[in-house]
Amino acid sequence: MVRVLAVADEVAPRVDDVGVRSLAPDLVLAAGDLPWDYLEFLASCLDVPVVFVPGNHDPAIVDRTPWGGSPLDGARPHGAINADLRVVEAAGLRIAGLGGSVRYNRGPHQYTQREYGRRARRLLRRARRSGPVDVLLTHAPPRGLGDEDDACHVGVDAMHDVLAELQPRWHVHGHIHPHGFPRADRQVGATTITNVIPYRVLEL
Repeated sequence: MVRVLAVADEVAPRVDDVGVRSLAPDLVLAAGDLPWDYLEFLASCLDVPVVFVPGNHDPAIVDRTPWGGSPLDGARPHGAINADLRVVEAAGLRIAGLGGSVRYNRGPHQYTQREYGRRARRLLRRARRSGPVDVLLTHAPPRGLGDEDDACHVGVDAMHDVLAELQPRWHVHGHIHPHGFPRADRQVGATTITNVIPYRVLEL
């Protein structure tokens, strides 16, 4: 069993100081739209892996120099692992990531539904090479499964194909603010889809 602290979109007071250590997670999953210094604090304070995907309000992430050299310091939250379009392993779990939201303005992590289709296919190709996935970590939810009707919060069509092929035990996302009314988990086959804003502790 892996104890996971999942965070997204809002900085919660309970996890914004050293008291977060009392939650005793083995892993932090961050589903986007959080200040980078907050993720860096969690990585430093907890001394456990922090795996994240960017949200639609996050700054652009540059993994390499324009000429293909070494990773750039400062281009992502220090101490955190970017899982966008990747399958990464942390704390014994295999995590597939798909960041961003459906495009509604010119943010760096926003994509049309067609672009999401291409991104989903890239992720699936990588997942086929790397083996089964335990967790799908995204910023936005699938369309029709916990999203909303307005242009800023519509879900991702291609996420259904990703869930159908990967069949992860958990799909962790943010983006849809509960505004004081917790969102119920949803079940698709063997996958539990959960909105973790502002945070949840999960036993995986």
